[in-house]
Amino acid sequence: MAELTWFKSSYSSNEGAACVEVAETPGSVHVRDSKDKTGPQLAFEPAEWKAFVNFAANADV
Repeated sequence: MAELTWFKSSYSSNEGAACVEVAETPGSVHVRDSKDKTGPQLAFEPAEWKAFVNFAANADV
């Protein structure tokens, strides 16, 4: 597998513990904690990731 190119969320800052990074490939979207780059990662199919993002964008927090 080629090395992933990670992008930090525009909603993440350098302060606090809630920072994520995302890397896309044609068949999957990878997510990790930006403060633990060698830690665990999640991988989603693109349709699953789109559904999650749509849900999160519409959630009342």
